[in-house]
Amino acid sequence: MPYPDKLLADDEEVLVHLHPHWTTLFWPVVWFLVVVGAGSYVAALVPAGGQQGVLRAALLAVAVVVLAVLVARPVLRWRTTHTVVTTSRLLVRAGVLTRRGRDVPLSRITDVSSRQTLGQRVLRSGTLTVETAGEGAVVLDRLPACDHVQRLLVELVEEDADRSAAV
Repeated sequence: MPYPDKLLADDEEVLVHLHPHWTTLFWPVVWFLVVVGAGSYVAALVPAGGQQGVLRAALLAVAVVVLAVLVARPVLRWRTTHTVVTTSRLLVRAGVLTRRGRDVPLSRITDVSSRQTLGQRVLRSGTLTVETAGEGAVVLDRLPACDHVQRLLVELVEEDADRSAAV
């Protein structure tokens, strides 16, 4: 899904729009499989009788609560976290009910660095740290194509500096 155009300036173009790396969804998927499998197994063990409907409804309620906490919440958090690089700024938006956002103009970026473990290098993700002038660092964990985003930001910052120097 493209980033909403209403949040962009007239002369601004989205270059990269990312969510956190898909590995952030690994444990929610595992928990989903475990809860559904265990719930089905336990429900099958409930003996036939007058109280089975109440007991199965209670098992279903527990499974739904566990799925909401261990699966739905992380998936929603993943889906509502956006890292967007445009032609003039870096936008970071996160949050399901309460939204947090940070916009960093390219002219304020002083340093872009990345860190990748061996596993992250294999899976093409990493941590990107964007230092800004006077505003502190923006740390983007589990960013897909971290090295690509780093190179892109460095190029954009250099182009912006060249444009500013020419004026």
